[in-house]
Amino acid sequence: MYQQDVSPLGNLGLSALVAALPLVVLFILLGGLKVKAWIASLVGLALALGVAIFAYQMPADQAGLSALVGAAFGVFPAMWVVVNALWIHNMTVKSGAFDIIQRSFVAVSNDRRIQGLIIAFCFGAVLEALAGFGAPVAICAVLLVSIGLKPLKAATAALVANTAPVAYGAVALPIITLSAVTDLPLRDLSQMTGRPTRHVESGREVEIAGSSGSG
Repeated sequence: MYQQDVSPLGNLGLSALVAALPLVVLFILLGGLKVKAWIASLVGLALALGVAIFAYQMPADQAGLSALVGAAFGVFPAMWVVVNALWIHNMTVKSGAFDIIQRSFVAVSNDRRIQGLIIAFCFGAVLEALAGFGAPVAICAVLLVSIGLKPLKAATAALVANTAPVAYGAVALPIITLSAVTDLPLRDLSQMTGRPTRHVESGREVEIAGSSGSG
């Protein structure tokens, strides 16, 4: 059984930089060079395999099997949830239901701050329960822009609002995964993740709600 060495290069900082190389290259390809996602993902995967095999001395067969397990785990359940969320969203847009939802939120109150709270916190929590994986932020940000918020404020409000339900939604998947691969207690990981999440939410929600009134 392969045992990972956290400092294979003799220096923890250097080893961490090498381990982060695939992720950094992925971000550069996606954000900087605008490379197609599937191409950038394959490049990142190739770099990750190279780092695992040559830097961390992981056997090639086990590295390949790990890549296959990761791909299967990414498709089920993660990507399967996202695909269904996109299907439901496109269906509501095509059928006109999305416009009805948007008008319903606006009709509740003329106060943009109340509209923002209902959309970002309440509707976003529903979306987190149904889909998660970024879908609540993406959909709620579009709705917030449609009621008059600037794009940056809309994205910030949607992100901050999502810190409340995400602790009980999609963030559970990486916590369960981390517990499985590290043998750390699931309850302890959940508690430690919930504390900073709640701290960020309580420290920023009032600021976002107050600034939303000016658009």
